[in-house]
Amino acid sequence: MGRTGPTNYILRKTIRELRKAAKANRVNIWRYVAELLEKPARRRIVVNVYKINKYTVDGDVVVVPGKVLGIGKLDHKVTIAAISFSKNAVEKIMSVGGRAIHVLELVKENPTGSRVKVII
Repeated sequence: MGRTGPTNYILRKTIRELRKAAKANRVNIWRYVAELLEKPARRRIVVNVYKINKYTVDGDVVVVPGKVLGIGKLDHKVTIAAISFSKNAVEKIMSVGGRAIHVLELVKENPTGSRVKVII
């Protein structure tokens, strides 16, 4: 039996839009994020806030191709784009003045993907 990919409609739409953006802007970062999102649910990326804090500096833009969880502490302002966030993670991001947005919003804001980090 062949692989069918994700069944979640929003996730499928997100993957399609990422592939379109990668092709239209000739940027590989969105294609890479789409490939990571196509993985089975049990292999999907889950990142805690402390890991984002460790690998970023103030003002960075980060893409998490999966879910952001609220374990740890964030001590600087970061824009984080992901498929989903836990309630605790959103509270911690907002408390330091950061932004928690969906991946497609980031693609609309920055179609070339310049200065965007992918954390897996």
